[in-house]
Amino acid sequence: MKSVSVFRRLRAAAPLAFALALFACTQSQDPVAFIDKGNPEHLSDWHLMAVQGGRLHLNAGVVPYDLNTPLFTDYAQKLRTVWMPKGQHAVYKQDDAFDFPVGTIISKTFYYPREGEGKAVLATYDTSRNGGDQLQMSNVRLIETRLLVRRAGGWIALPYVWNAEQTDAVLARTGEEVLLDVVHEDKSHAALTYVVPNVNQCASCHVANVKSRQFQPIGPKARHLNRDYTYNGVSANQIDYLVRIGYLTGAPAQAAQNAPHNANWRDTAQSLDARARAYLDINCAHCHNDRGAANTTALHLNAGAPADLHLGLCKPPVAAGAGTGGRSYGIMPGKPDDSIMLYRIESAETGIMMPELGRGSVHKEGAALIRDWIAAMPPGCGAN
Repeated sequence: MKSVSVFRRLRAAAPLAFALALFACTQSQDPVAFIDKGNPEHLSDWHLMAVQGGRLHLNAGVVPYDLNTPLFTDYAQKLRTVWMPKGQHAVYKQDDAFDFPVGTIISKTFYYPREGEGKAVLATYDTSRNGGDQLQMSNVRLIETRLLVRRAGGWIALPYVWNAEQTDAVLARTGEEVLLDVVHEDKSHAALTYVVPNVNQCASCHVANVKSRQFQPIGPKARHLNRDYTYNGVSANQIDYLVRIGYLTGAPAQAAQNAPHNANWRDTAQSLDARARAYLDINCAHCHNDRGAANTTALHLNAGAPADLHLGLCKPPVAAGAGTGGRSYGIMPGKPDDSIMLYRIESAETGIMMPELGRGSVHKEGAALIRDWIAAMPPGCGAN
């Protein structure tokens, strides 16, 4: 009992040092390097993470996080992290991305579980073999790590592609294509050309306001982060935890009850409407909102937008062209096969599919969710 009480006193006395120490690599890494100019050639130049002892170790102060509903990227799984310079913190925003200080580095590492000892990878939601936020390298294949770096002039995006040896990742500003053999849960194989976006394509999704050209992260918003994460075996609400370690200020106390919250799209205990709206919010709303790149369509898919014409209900297309598939409305309530939205989600054809970037395959489970959602709506669009 005495050791436990000492442990608690140390944790209370120095919460930042205690919490950040949880993510220190078991083998020493150089401190994280915030590089304020230029485009470093290797991911290792930043010292955010390193492959050591068969695992991908996060450096001290590099804090992992997850989203209630993640954006779909060809079934890739993702390890997300944030790092800030000592003494710096982000400012909480109720609806928008948190306001991060200069020096912040956000990373997102895309990977797949390996299928046996061959080169094939798995399209699966099972993460049990991956190793959590210290990825077990024998069980996963790393594809890319994207960085968002907050410099004095604003955010920049830098995509890094992991080498064949899985020891480091190399800058790919012009993008890259990675050929994969993907095994789905029904054991079928499918060839996939995984596309790493170029820096301009990154900007096309991350520009939050087309008038100001304001570049922002997409995931670190209260409604996406308001969930638990297991930090070194201890579960805690992510927003509360970021406040506790000094990485966030201005958040409401007891965030689980008092901060916005998006549904987990796979959690059938939550309402169908909440799950579908959360799915559209993370996958589509970075463009489809009243300030985004697709604002001229008047289709607003962000969480909290009213469920009316702007959501696509009985809404004629503005300029979809071949993307309509001959359908008359964005959403034909009660009739998913007559709805442009589902037609585009179920397509992998350039010029038709939505989202138009970030995937080369159809998200079958996501499409099924939207199909069920539309089918459950009371039918009717005027005379139709």
